[in-house]
Amino acid sequence: MYPSTKFRLRRACLLPVLATLGCSTTPAVPASTRQAEPPEAAAPASPGAQEPAMPPAFDAAALKAELVARHGEAQRARIERGVDQVAVLWRPEDGDLAPFVREQFLSEPQALDATFQRLERLFEQLDGHMYEISRELSWYTDLDLGPLLPVEPLLAAYSPAANVTEDLFRSRVGFVVLLNFPLTTLAERVAQGPTWTRRQWAEARLAGRFGVRVPAEIEQASSRAIAAANLYIAEYNIWMHHLVDAQGRRPFPKGLRLISHWNLRDELKGDYGDAATGALKQRMIVQVMERIITQSIPAAVIDNPRLDWDPFTNAVTVAPAESVEADAPARTVKPDTASESDTRYAHLLATFQAARAADPYVPVAPTRIARSFELTRELPEARVRALLTQVLESPLVPRVAKEIQTRLGRALEPQDLWYPGFNPGGKRPEAELDALTRKRYPTAEAFAKDLPRILQGMGFTKAKAAWLAERIRVDASRGAGHAMPALRRGDFPRLRTRVEKGGMNYKGYNIAVHELGHNVEQVFSLYGVDHTLLTGVPNNAFTEALAFVFQSRDLELLGLGKPDAASERERVLGELWQTWERSGIALVDMEVWHWLYAHPDATPAQLRDAVVGIARGVWNRYYAPVLGGEGSTLLAVYSHMISYPLYLPDYPLGHLIAFQIEEHLKRKGPLGAEFERMATYGSVTPDQWMVHATGAPVSAEPLLRAAEAALTR
Repeated sequence: MYPSTKFRLRRACLLPVLATLGCSTTPAVPASTRQAEPPEAAAPASPGAQEPAMPPAFDAAALKAELVARHGEAQRARIERGVDQVAVLWRPEDGDLAPFVREQFLSEPQALDATFQRLERLFEQLDGHMYEISRELSWYTDLDLGPLLPVEPLLAAYSPAANVTEDLFRSRVGFVVLLNFPLTTLAERVAQGPTWTRRQWAEARLAGRFGVRVPAEIEQASSRAIAAANLYIAEYNIWMHHLVDAQGRRPFPKGLRLISHWNLRDELKGDYGDAATGALKQRMIVQVMERIITQSIPAAVIDNPRLDWDPFTNAVTVAPAESVEADAPARTVKPDTASESDTRYAHLLATFQAARAADPYVPVAPTRIARSFELTRELPEARVRALLTQVLESPLVPRVAKEIQTRLGRALEPQDLWYPGFNPGGKRPEAELDALTRKRYPTAEAFAKDLPRILQGMGFTKAKAAWLAERIRVDASRGAGHAMPALRRGDFPRLRTRVEKGGMNYKGYNIAVHELGHNVEQVFSLYGVDHTLLTGVPNNAFTEALAFVFQSRDLELLGLGKPDAASERERVLGELWQTWERSGIALVDMEVWHWLYAHPDATPAQLRDAVVGIARGVWNRYYAPVLGGEGSTLLAVYSHMISYPLYLPDYPLGHLIAFQIEEHLKRKGPLGAEFERMATYGSVTPDQWMVHATGAPVSAEPLLRAAEAALTR
């Protein structure tokens, strides 16, 4: 639920080419190699973009005939496919194609096996060590280690792997792969994949990492844009004690520093339990969110506890000396009301322009949108949109809303989008939970030491829990938190969550349990998979789903109760409500990217107006009839839209997948053994993974059926 890997693509996503192509590049990436379609499926490139160099002319028919005569008729199909795959990406500067093909085509099974095994081992090492270097370069921007030196953002923006893919083409290693192993279409993988051997799947992923050839300078530019956006979000904090209203009230405690959007949203959830000032707090948070989205927030108040801010009037004043926190960072004390000047949307625009520069080099998926769905998720956009719409338009949602309204004793309002009352934690005062988690986890190290107990509580055996804990490292995050995988055996995933000065509060703990779900999947899908080329899961939605399975048990792990029939009903209704919320934010994210492609020369201000308009349109269609607040922009508050482009559809998909997994666990269990069985299956297509895991493809029907049954009880 929190950008972890939030980053999770496939193993090759690590190489910036895939970041440019549509992989998420947050501090925590991967899942496995994404597959480009064969050349004959080419589609037009983006208008106005630079065209890649055309391959040199050569007598393909004669070369193929020569190879068939030499290697035999049985090799004809492989020869014709391999020569075509090489020819599409061969450039004049690569030299003479024919001698290379004659020398490198492999027809002997022993030579082919040896080459496959050598490449699988070496790419694991190459990817893994490159990722470790990238992790070190972003160490200080990712972790809460004090003020940044001026050089740190520059180091974080540098991608040491930016040239790797092009270097592998120039050294001709990439062409050896294309000559001898098959590129496959998504349609082929969906139709034939269930009958493939694991070796065939690994070969498909091996070839897939060389299905496109994007210049290194484009990859590096994308890396810089995303790194800058990540840092912008990681430092976007609001010091809540310095929010005041017209009466001078300060409803939030001193020292409370919340990152947008994660902590703001979670604080809003916690305020349902505050009968005295909860309503005022929620109204303030909603107003802060709206100011961030519309960029009317004064720039001076961001991460600045030396100024007080009334988010309703937008007035800024100097904070009284006694109200300023002892650990307050050095910031301006000038009460300037000048707005942020659309910085939020300038970052999104820079990410878009960097992604668009890659479009001509990926003719089979010539937009960032197409790459996100067809290559990264391996789920067509139309299918994802249909799943989201099925939830958004469900007649069950107003029935759940009516139950929430009864519980609250008032008409619903926009902030009830994040109503937490179905969650057991939503029924407890957050101060009580904060006190418990701060005492138990004063530092990140304390959480790390408790991992064996936590994992046993999740249903893993004592031995397996110890094995997993030995392979996970815990760090205090500068941002909200994320899970960072490892890409070679011998390296270990990192769990990052925010640990405040007084210890880990409940928000940080809840995120930590979520990220632990990512980490456990990462350990299993690296150390337990039979081919490292299949490391990971089908896409980010699947690692989110497995993380949701962990996160839903956070209170149980604190010893605060076990599920029963009543709590199971609550869980089902809560899942529907959360999936409904996240379907809207995902739809906004998708529509914004379509708008960007329709308006490639937009300014940040124009993009801001478009995002606001799109968010209001989706709200008015699907949410205003249930929650009121016509024209609300809240669906655009998620920070992923800025720092993890087109990531948001993975959240509602993750909820649907998680629900299917939970239903399976109720029938089969225990969680530990089943989680391991699922996570070690690797990065096959989504439906094939789901059939293996639960017996059925990805669907919204199980959640909707269960919700209908729960509402009738």
